[in-house]
Amino acid sequence: MFPMNQPFQINAGDGLRLELLMPDEAPRVFAEIDRSRAHLREWLPWVDAAVNARQTRAHLRESIEGFARGQGFSLGLFEGDVFMGMIGFHAFDMANRLTSVGYWLGEAYGGRGRMTRAVIAACDYAFKERGINRVTIRCATGNLRSRAIPERLGFVHEGCQREAEWLYGQPVDLEIYAILAREWAVRKAFQPGQG
Repeated sequence: MFPMNQPFQINAGDGLRLELLMPDEAPRVFAEIDRSRAHLREWLPWVDAAVNARQTRAHLRESIEGFARGQGFSLGLFEGDVFMGMIGFHAFDMANRLTSVGYWLGEAYGGRGRMTRAVIAACDYAFKERGINRVTIRCATGNLRSRAIPERLGFVHEGCQREAEWLYGQPVDLEIYAILAREWAVRKAFQPGQG
């Protein structure tokens, strides 16, 4: 069990923080999903199902419960009081010491390295705080902006899962990227200014 007596945050540098969101934050999260709906829908299969803040509240409640149990959870991305998107751990498989990361950013906030910094902070947390040995990111083959993040961070491209996700009536291929704790440590040693 993980403590819930104070807000959980991760500093991602340059004023960016990752924060475990409480259910009362659901309206602002849903508002950003709604504002960026067309942008997000291109690559995220859950967007059409996000129809109101009540559903978002349920997701945030599940995230808090996952965090409290030491399992998967989502974090909001903030600069000051501005909510910009989310990054999350799908699960923590502690028997095999692995996790996978997913993320989304509102349309107005991309192209400034924020999500790259968020992924760095999330990986640092997974490797240092949770003792994870392997972090995986899966991105649709055509989602070049999302794929650029693990590529930029030195993740190894391990292959393509053919038709591994159903996206609004058609299958899409997913590219698999992974990095190991020892590879992350070497990467950090050569780029100490990040994270």
